[in-house]
Order: sequence, then structure tokens, then C-alpha cells
Amino acid sequence: MASDRELDLLTRRKMMELRKKLAHEQAKEKGKDKRMEKTDREILVARLVDRGIEVLEIAETYYPKETQIIVGKLASLIKDRTFTGYIRGGELLSLFRNLGLNVRVETKIAVEDSGKLVSLQDKLKSTRE
Repeated sequence: MASDRELDLLTRRKMMELRKKLAHEQAKEKGKDKRMEKTDREILVARLVDRGIEVLEIAETYYPKETQIIVGKLASLIKDRTFTGYIRGGELLSLFRNLGLNVRVETKIAVEDSGKLVSLQDKLKSTRE
């Protein structure tokens, strides 16, 4: 009888270990699924070109709540394959402004002078002197 109890106890311990191991593996797989799924912002950033990321970051600084909503909508259009192209910085800036968000992006104009790019401001200063 003692050997039956010991055998039963060993079997139960082994079953507990297997259940823990299975639960751990399932939790690990669940974590992988969450990490594999991209956020709305990551989906949108993958479609931004030119200065798009810069415009997005500036918009997030000035209007975080509104930008999050817009990013979510754009990401859902990309996920649904309603929108398949790329978004340039100017187009994104235009979208924000059309929605009433005055996002200000620093703009510099450069011209070529003797094989070097010089800001337009510096070029105009040098021509006056």
C-alpha cells in the first residue's frame, strides 16, 4: 500500500510540473503574439516618407490627444487596405491643418553657392555686403 501512495504522490507531482510548464509556455506564446502585433503608430510610421515622421512627432508634441485619434484612424485605413500608398510629410501636415490643428514645422531654404549648400538667409546677407 505504501508503494501505491508513493506512486500516486509522484504521479501528482509530475502532473503539477507538467501543468506549470504548459501554463508557462502558453503565457510565453501569448506574450509573443502581443509583441508581434504592431501599434497604430508603428503601422503609420512604416508608411511615412520624406519628413513625415518629423511632422508626426511635432504634432504629437502640440496636440497629443488629437494626434493619437488621427493616427488610429489612419492606421485602421492602412490595416483595412483602404489606403495602400505612402504619406509624405507635406501631405500629413496638410491633413493636420485641414483638421484645424496648426502644426508648425521649421522650414529652411538652401541654395547652392560655389558647390556648397548655403541657407538662403546667409546668401542674401553675402550679396548685400
